[in-house]
Amino acid sequence: MRLLKSIIIKILILESRLILKRYKPFIIAVTGSIGKTTTKDAIYDTIRQRGGHVRKSEKSWNSDIGLPLTILGVPNAWRNMRGWLSNICVGFKLIIKKQEYPSTLVLEVGADHPGDISNIAKWMKPNVVVITKVSSTPVHVEFFDSPEQVFEEKASLALNMRKGGTLILFADEPKVLSIADLVKDKNAKVITFGFTEQATVRGENYSIDYTDSIPVGFSFTVKSADFDQKINIKNIVGDSYVYPLLASVAVGTACGMTKESIIRGLNAYQPPKGRMNLIPAINGTTLIDDTYNSSPDAVLSALNTLKIMQTSGSKIAVLADMMELGKYSADKHRDVGIATVGSADRLVVVGPRSRTTALEAIKAGLAENMVNAFDNSIQAGEFLKGIVEAGDIVLVKGSQSMRMERVSAMLLREPQKAADLLARQEKEWLDKK
Repeated sequence: MRLLKSIIIKILILESRLILKRYKPFIIAVTGSIGKTTTKDAIYDTIRQRGGHVRKSEKSWNSDIGLPLTILGVPNAWRNMRGWLSNICVGFKLIIKKQEYPSTLVLEVGADHPGDISNIAKWMKPNVVVITKVSSTPVHVEFFDSPEQVFEEKASLALNMRKGGTLILFADEPKVLSIADLVKDKNAKVITFGFTEQATVRGENYSIDYTDSIPVGFSFTVKSADFDQKINIKNIVGDSYVYPLLASVAVGTACGMTKESIIRGLNAYQPPKGRMNLIPAINGTTLIDDTYNSSPDAVLSALNTLKIMQTSGSKIAVLADMMELGKYSADKHRDVGIATVGSADRLVVVGPRSRTTALEAIKAGLAENMVNAFDNSIQAGEFLKGIVEAGDIVLVKGSQSMRMERVSAMLLREPQKAADLLARQEKEWLDKK
C-alpha cells in the first residue's frame, strides 16, 4: 500500500507540474507554523472579490498529495483505488486538451519532514508568498533536527518565489522578517502585517464583542497607507485571528485591488471549522471549538483569549495532547499547565501527554478538585455534559489525532447541526475509531 501511494503521489505531482506550466495561473502560497489555513481562507475570501476563477486548498490540504489534488481540482479518494484512477484521468485530460482552469490558486503549503516545502516550491514558483508566524517550537518538529531546520524549510518557499513577486511577512516576529534579506536578488516587493507599529498593514484596538453578556465575535481596526477601517467578525474569537485578515489585506493590496473590494472580502470572511469558533452549547453555555489541531503557541494564545473573556459562569479549558513535538513534548505540556492557572477555573485534560499538563497546573496553584484527566475524548465529553452550567465558557482544543471534535459534538445545543458547525464530520472521519 505504501509503494502504491508513492506511485500515485509521483503521478499527481507530475501532472500538477505540467498543468501549471500549461495554464500559468497566478499562485499565492501560504506557509508558517500557525494560522496557515485561516490565512489561506481569508486571502481566498478577499482575492475572489476582484473576479475571475479562484481556487483554494480545501481544509488543510498542504502536503505532497493535498497540493496536487487542489491543482487538479479533484477530491481525496481515501482508500478508493477507482477514485484515484479517476483523479489521474482528470489530470491527464487537463494536460492534453486545454479546458477552463482557475486564473488564481491560493495554496497552503506545509511541512512534516525536511524537504516537503523546498521540493514542491521548486516547481510551484509562486507569484506571492505569505509567511505567517513560525514558532520557536513549531508543530511537526518531531522529524526535524531542530526548530531552526523547520524555519529554513518554511523560508524555502520564499527562496523559490518568482522574480519580481511579492513576499508578505508576519511582522511581529523579527526572525520571520529576516526572510526578506534572503530574497533581495529576486527584486521582490515586501509587505508586512501584524500589530507592531512598523507593520505595513497594522491591526489595532482588538476587542471581544458581546450581546446580552454572551460573546459573539470580535472587532479590530486595520490601518495602512490606504486603510483606517473598523472590522467586525462574527462567530469567532481570539486576537490571533486578526493576523489572517491583515494578511488578506496585504495580498489584496499587492494584487492592486481597490479598498472597497478588500473590505468586501473582509466582510465575507467565513471562519473555518474547528478554529476558535463560538458555538451555543448545552445548559446555556458557550463553546469555543478550537479542535482542528494544536501546537504550543496556539494553545497559549487560546488560553490567553479565555483569560480575558467576560462571563457570569466558569471558564473551563479542555485540552488534549499536542502531537509531533518530539523531545520538546514534556516541557511544552508543562508550559501549558502553568498557563492554565489564571486563565481557567477548571482544567480537563485528555491523553497521556496531557497528564503532565494537569500535574503542572496543580503545582502552579489550580485546585486539585478542579483538574480532571481522561484517556480519550468520549470520556471527557461525558464528564463535561454532567458539570457545565449556564454562563460557562468551554474551550476545547487538541491535536487532530486526539479527535476533540467529539467533545464539542457532545456539548452542542443543536447536535443535528454538527456537520455544519464542527470539523471532521465526513463519513471517513466519523467511521474512524
